[in-house]
This record gives sequence, structure tokens and C-alpha cells, in this order.
Amino acid sequence: MLLLTFLGTLLCFSVSLLLAIVAMTVIAAVRGSHPDMRIAYRHFAVPLAVIEGSVILVLSTALEVRHYIQRRALAALERMS
Repeated sequence: MLLLTFLGTLLCFSVSLLLAIVAMTVIAAVRGSHPDMRIAYRHFAVPLAVIEGSVILVLSTALEVRHYIQRRALAALERMS
């Protein structure tokens, strides 16, 4: 569960950073200035990675709990027959 959360957070961070860098480069080219890449890290990639990591942790925990309950119910049914 924690490995899945870590890998998902890392993937979200890298994708959001790539998109932020592309967007910053395009905006800087349109404006005719130099891009400030610190903005891509501080205001886009890190906050999105934190949010997505939290979402992945909650969803994976919910799926694990659901799987545990289902496995327990199936074991009870198996004991009954």
C-alpha cells in the first residue's frame, strides 16, 4: 500500500512537473522572457504531488479494507458449507 502510494506520488510529481515546465516554456516564449522554473516546482509540481499522493493513499487504503472484508466474508461462507 505504501509502495503503491510512493510510486503513484512519484509518477504524479514527474508528470505534473513535465507539464508545468512545458507550460512555463510556452508562456515565456509568448511573452518573450526567460522562464522561471522555480514556479514550476513550487507552485505546480509539489502541491499536485501532495494532493495526488493523499488521494492515492486514501483510495488504496479503502481498496485494501474492502478486500479484507470480502475475504473475511468468503471465509465465513466457506466454513458454513
